[in-house]
Amino acid sequence: MTEPLKINWYRTKVDRAVMSDLMRKSDARAFAQVLPQLALYAVTATLACLAFRQVHVTTWPWALPLLLLALFVHGTFASFFGGIACHELCHKTPFATQSLNTFFLKIYAFLAWFDPIGYRASHIRHHQATVHHDHDGEVVLPQGLDWHGVKFVLTALTFSPTGLLKLLRFWIAAACGDLSHDGFFKAWWLQRVVPAANPALRRELRTWARTVLLGHLALAAIFIATGHWFLIVVITFGCQYCGWFVTLCGAAQHVGLSSDVADFRLNTRTYTCGWLPAFCYWNMQYHVEHHMFPAVPFYNLPRLRAAIAHDLPPAPHGLWATWQVLLPILRRQRTEPGYVYVPALPMHEGDRITDSALLAEAAQ
Repeated sequence: MTEPLKINWYRTKVDRAVMSDLMRKSDARAFAQVLPQLALYAVTATLACLAFRQVHVTTWPWALPLLLLALFVHGTFASFFGGIACHELCHKTPFATQSLNTFFLKIYAFLAWFDPIGYRASHIRHHQATVHHDHDGEVVLPQGLDWHGVKFVLTALTFSPTGLLKLLRFWIAAACGDLSHDGFFKAWWLQRVVPAANPALRRELRTWARTVLLGHLALAAIFIATGHWFLIVVITFGCQYCGWFVTLCGAAQHVGLSSDVADFRLNTRTYTCGWLPAFCYWNMQYHVEHHMFPAVPFYNLPRLRAAIAHDLPPAPHGLWATWQVLLPILRRQRTEPGYVYVPALPMHEGDRITDSALLAEAAQ
């Protein structure tokens, strides 16, 4: 496997005492995120099941629309479980108690049909060589987001049958030890970060794939046997539809920005937003800050932003303002594929981080 690219990243200098405080993990702060999010999942799932029951026991004309609305809300919030909740838990930064990070990662990853083994191997590379060609297969620029297509909009608001089939095909193949199918990542990249030369890692991924596949099959069998087959829609595939909100929040991370630069301010985008998208998105709207200092837990990113904002580009506030920035970039890239947006940097040059121990901890 090709060795990761060594890049001398630009990082704003932060007082060591301040950074040590920002990197402090808290079980309480992490519980304040995961317990309400999982409770919201349970509540929306319950409402969807109650609405489904009403469809069968009443002639009320609003029963079916209420069912569709309940599923829409459930899928909207559950869509953040995979690439968002699992992302931060893969960093192992939310909980001070590492066994809790592992426990909740498995809960979220199971519900979302998510691969934390391949993802963590990939994500380490993504942070080491962010959007550098041939070294970061997790995000390849230009991303070519097909935001304008009717199919894109419909699948974002409902679900993608081809996407679901692709998901099942990947997990069935992975359970057999075959990584030649596209899943969360392209097959070529997954095979690169989980190489045949590392049989232990491949075995771990195969075991997890079997756990996910057989676990969901067992649950589906129980749901059907007990007459609650609708739980297959709500739980088995509850994280696989209505991904519009997570797309609105997550598309801004790198799209339209520069590849092959050693400055996160030029290849990564931060925006600010209200409490609801921030909660669902685990504060990943502070994405420049997250890339500069990935050891900082998500709940401390607003404080990190305040500490280094003087050295960062201006950040739009709210999803509406953010997409007002993104849409012109996406339109221009359709006619000029080589175009990249270069944000305005502060006139001064902030100092680089010089403490090697702090850098090593932040890179883990």
